[in-house]
Amino acid sequence: MTSWLFEQIGAAYELSRLAVISKFRFKGSYWQWRLHTAFGLNHPGRAEMAHSVWAYARWVHRMRSGRG
Repeated sequence: MTSWLFEQIGAAYELSRLAVISKFRFKGSYWQWRLHTAFGLNHPGRAEMAHSVWAYARWVHRMRSGRG
């Protein structure tokens, strides 16, 4: 339970960090590149997008914390 909670908090931190680094320009070049790299021309629905973003954030947290 503790590691799951730690991973969720870390993922939220990583998403917040990316938002700050990109100056909250979610329609900017970085986020458009990320979207096209991840999904190509077929954009998923909202639920799948949210799940994918959260999975990416958890992965980033694991990589940056050295637990991946």
